[in-house]
Amino acid sequence: MAQYGFYFDQTVCAGCHTCQIACKDKNRLDVGTLYRKVRTFEVGEYPNPGIYHLATTCNHCDNPACVAACPTKRTVKDEETGLVCHDANIKCLGEMCQMCVKACPYGHPVFIPEREEVGKCNGCIELIRKGEEPACVTSCMMRALKFGPIDELKAQYGDDLVTELPCFPDGGTGPNFFIKPSKFASSADFEEKEP
Repeated sequence: MAQYGFYFDQTVCAGCHTCQIACKDKNRLDVGTLYRKVRTFEVGEYPNPGIYHLATTCNHCDNPACVAACPTKRTVKDEETGLVCHDANIKCLGEMCQMCVKACPYGHPVFIPEREEVGKCNGCIELIRKGEEPACVTSCMMRALKFGPIDELKAQYGDDLVTELPCFPDGGTGPNFFIKPSKFASSADFEEKEP
């Protein structure tokens, strides 16, 4: 099994939210529901301020806490791609459960009240199987997002990639989300800027 995941070049991300909007549109999500979220952080102060962005979604972890927590086994790891998906043949227990939501250290499965179920990024697996890329990747005007087999992404983008930052701590699940960090992202003295 190849393990697929995301590469994110934080040094070129403009914080435009296009990836977030493309994901929302592709998944037909209601107002207030996001599978991909772009966050902005500020560091330092005059005369040395800094700003950077972080575009996150499901990390399609090696050991996903959401899969282990799901009592119905609706949340699964795809055998071909390693992507964490929902089995459409199994009904979500909805609001009364949300065990996967509570288990994820990254806050990515989300409960969707209008649908009475939990939803999440599945890496656009239906597009991947057709040889296409996820909606968030194709929409990124700065080409800050890439997707594919993790071994290939690491080989192409180098050894200086990280899976955690002060604003994005390690959840202990083996995330398949690799970041080329901004020079400002290593500061522990950051403040999230509200959109």
